[in-house]
Amino acid sequence: MTAAWDTRVGAYGLIINDGKILLAHWNESGSTGWTLPGGGLELGEDAPAAAVREIFEETGYTAALDDLLGIDSLHIPASDRMSDSTRPLHALRVVYRAHTVEGFLRHEANGSTDRAAWVDLAELPELDRVGLVDIALVMGNQR
Repeated sequence: MTAAWDTRVGAYGLIINDGKILLAHWNESGSTGWTLPGGGLELGEDAPAAAVREIFEETGYTAALDDLLGIDSLHIPASDRMSDSTRPLHALRVVYRAHTVEGFLRHEANGSTDRAAWVDLAELPELDRVGLVDIALVMGNQR
């Protein structure tokens, strides 16, 4: 008999402009770190629409998706989850290369992120960031 898993599908945008990457600061359940703008799909939503919606919610920018960079698969044991779930989590993270088309930088209100910023790529090694940032940079041949 196999154990039951929770599954979460998220969509994210890798946006780089003039040597800077657009990031959102994730701050949830006592965990923090800079991450790509993006997040979970809503019921019935497709990944491209979710990426565009989440980028706007977390950064204030309307984005256009350029191409699919890849899908990252992450397995989180139940003991490492931030929720009270007793089941492991399988997270599928769909990553797109994107660019901004309009809007202005602003911080998300009442969400899982509390800040947004353009960060110089040279500053990334010293930045407290989640693993998805580095995964996306490799997918996009930026590292």
